[in-house]
Amino acid sequence: MRIRVLGSAAGGGFPQWNCNCPRCREARSGRLADESRTQSSIAVSADGQRWLLINASPDIRAQILATPELQPGRGARDTGIAAIALMDSQIDHVTGLLMLRESATPLPVYCSERAEEDLRTGFPILEILSHYCGTQVHNLPLDGQAVEPAEVPGIRFTPVALTSKAPPYSPHRADPRPGDNLGLFLEDRSSGRAAFYAPGLGEMEPHLETWMASADVLLVDGTTWTDDEMQRTVGGRKTAREMGHMPQTGPGGMIERLRRYPRARRVLIHINNTNPILDPASAERAQLAEEGIEVAHDGMVIEL
Repeated sequence: MRIRVLGSAAGGGFPQWNCNCPRCREARSGRLADESRTQSSIAVSADGQRWLLINASPDIRAQILATPELQPGRGARDTGIAAIALMDSQIDHVTGLLMLRESATPLPVYCSERAEEDLRTGFPILEILSHYCGTQVHNLPLDGQAVEPAEVPGIRFTPVALTSKAPPYSPHRADPRPGDNLGLFLEDRSSGRAAFYAPGLGEMEPHLETWMASADVLLVDGTTWTDDEMQRTVGGRKTAREMGHMPQTGPGGMIERLRRYPRARRVLIHINNTNPILDPASAERAQLAEEGIEVAHDGMVIEL
């Protein structure tokens, strides 16, 4: 199984278009220009030909242009994207579906019933796409049952419910329930090796222990370094935890929790533009290196 990181930043990318925080300023000035990142998304394949796109970010066009495996190569109109899995209905993870409207066939979309409801009501992308290529929606189970998408042979994944709020436009924003946000336990059917992908991990719930302990790779939430980072850096109103993300540091932070899984390759993704780990020369990046924790970047390839 091959995992290709298409985008490794949080919403807005890095640098963010309207942000003048120290990291964005340094990216524009040139010192951190090589650390630029698009909004988070990955693609997974067992054969290197047919790919499962996990989340369709607003940057999907640029991500396809940077990824030869996803580009047309077999016909006049073609793509390596065989199916799409959505982990939630957040604008940063679904807007890219609109860019795929020129598909010659309906887009196979795997998502929870809660996400589908959001995408037919509060943010009706699925209804918009019905006037273009259309979609074939497959609702994901939340009972631990694995899914083997026929479009991507050799790949199996299990949706894992994560505690989180639905987007502001969701009709059930004030009524959070399982299915609003998912993690995915991704398996190669041939080798049995697995990865746990959770870019929106707000808390380490007990039921996650089994999935994370069984994974060979943990590709998890790297949004902020501290809980109050957004407030201190750009005057944000919410902490990381209030936004549904575990900070890396502090009691119960991501670094502390990842120490429980020394066997796994541990990689942070969904990195906010305010996070000092975007600077390879920072003390924070050095601390991650001492812990054996990697920082995802666009174009990163993980082989399992």
